[in-house]
Amino acid sequence: YRLRSSRRTLGNGLLTSEGDFWRTQRKLAQPAFHRDRIAAYADVMVQYTERMLVSWKDGQTRDVQADMMRLTLEIVARTLFAAEIGSDSAGASAAMETLMHTWMKQLGRLIPVPAWVPTPSNLLYERAARRLDEIILTIIAQRRRSGEDRGDLLSMLLHAQDEESGRRMTDDQLRDEAMTLFMAGHETTANTLAWVWFLLANHPKSEAMLHAELNAVLGDRPPTIADLPRLKYTGLVVTEALRIYPTVWMVGRENIEPVELGGCKIPIGTTIFMPQWTIHRDPRWFDEPLSFRPERWAFGLQEQIHRYAYFPFGGGPRICIGNNFALMESALLLATIARRFRLRLAPDAVVTPLPSMTLRPAHGVKVVVTQRR
Repeated sequence: YRLRSSRRTLGNGLLTSEGDFWRTQRKLAQPAFHRDRIAAYADVMVQYTERMLVSWKDGQTRDVQADMMRLTLEIVARTLFAAEIGSDSAGASAAMETLMHTWMKQLGRLIPVPAWVPTPSNLLYERAARRLDEIILTIIAQRRRSGEDRGDLLSMLLHAQDEESGRRMTDDQLRDEAMTLFMAGHETTANTLAWVWFLLANHPKSEAMLHAELNAVLGDRPPTIADLPRLKYTGLVVTEALRIYPTVWMVGRENIEPVELGGCKIPIGTTIFMPQWTIHRDPRWFDEPLSFRPERWAFGLQEQIHRYAYFPFGGGPRICIGNNFALMESALLLATIARRFRLRLAPDAVVTPLPSMTLRPAHGVKVVVTQRR
C-alpha cells in the first residue's frame, strides 16, 4: 500500500511499476548505472561539493542535512540529466520535502482524504508537485528540441524504442522516471550523509581515524575516483552508518504464491515487511549492535553474515538500481568535506530519527563547522 500510494508523486516509475512494464524500464535505465559509466560522474560530484564549500565559513552553524539535500539534488540533475538547477535547487528540495511530508501524513490517517478534496495539505501538495513538474518537463522539452545525445540517462530514455511497436517514451513516462530518480537519487544519499556527520560528531576516535586516512591518501588535494580503493576507512564509515541508520529503513514485498514463514502459512497477496532498522541491529549478526564501529567491516564481515542481515539497498531483482552510484557519491562527498572541515553538533542540536519515506533526522542536523588546519 505504501508503494502504491506513492504513485500520486512518482507516477509509474521504477519504484512503483510492476511486471513487464517494470522489467522494460529497468532494462532501459540499467546502462546509466554501469560501474564504468558512474565512474565518469566522480569529477562532477567532487566539483559540486567544492563549490558548496565556498559558502562554509569557519565557526559557522549550519544544518548539514539541508546542505546535503541541495548538493545531492544538484549532482543527480547534472549527472543523470545533464541539467544545471543551481538556482532552483533550494525550491526543488523544499517542494520534495512538501510532497514527502504530505504523503506520510496521508498514510497515517485512518480514513485517507481523497486528493481532489481542497484541504490545505492537498493544496500545498499540488503546488509542490507543479513546481517539480515545471523543472522536470522543462529539462525534457529542452532536450527534445536539441535532439542531442549526451550519453546520460535522459538521452538513453529519450532514444529508447519499444522492440515491437517502435514507439518511444511519452513525456509522461519520462516525467515519472525522472521524478523517481530525482527523489530516490538525492533523498537517500543526503540522509545517509546527514547520519554520517551525526555519528562522526559523536565518535571523535572514528573521526580521527578518518582524518588520518584522508591526510595520508589525499594530502592537500581533493579526492578522485582513483583514490577510492585506498580510502578504505572512508568507505567503512559509510557502510557502518547505513547499518545503524539505514535510510531505507523497511522494504515490503507482496507474495505472488503461497509461502510458509516460521510455521505460519501466508496467503497470496499478503504484504510482508522486512525492517532493515531492526535486522541491522540484531546481536545475532553484530557484536555491540548499537555501537558505531566502522572497523567491524574491515575483515570480511559482509561475507560471514547472512546475505540479508545487512541489506541497505534491498535485494533480489528489485535491488536499488543506483546502489553503486550512491556508495561512490557518499564516499567522495565525505572525503571532500572531511578533508577540509571538522563538524561538531551545535549546542542546541536535537537529532531524532524520523521514519518517513526514508529514515531522516526529524529536525535536521545542526552543526558548527571548523576548518581543519
